[in-house]
Amino acid sequence: MQLNLLKAKIHRATVTHAELHYEGSCAIDGRLLDISGIREYEMVHIYNINSGHRFSTYAIRGEEGSGVISVNGAAAHKAQPGDLVIICAYGICDEAEAAKYKPTLVYVDRDNRLTHTNHSMPAQAA
Repeated sequence: MQLNLLKAKIHRATVTHAELHYEGSCAIDGRLLDISGIREYEMVHIYNINSGHRFSTYAIRGEEGSGVISVNGAAAHKAQPGDLVIICAYGICDEAEAAKYKPTLVYVDRDNRLTHTNHSMPAQAA
């Protein structure tokens, strides 16, 4: 059986731009792409914490160290500058790989600067 698991996420990034008339995609600070392992042109799912909108697009490389998170094209209707978003990429693996697999979790501050990384999430309390 093949399983679709979380590969990487950038947690609570702040949208810096929403460019309606730019060719689609989401520009992400290149440093955050490298740290997370999300590749340029890879499909990403974006979850808008402010509005609840959930949508998919693809990642493009933004300037390293710029802090840019630019939601472009039609997706610009789903996020505005200042919104907090979670950007996720998923991958497929078999059950043997899944048994030992850990995602890359990237945490940023309000300026989209790396605060820390992790490979597991804390258990949710009841």
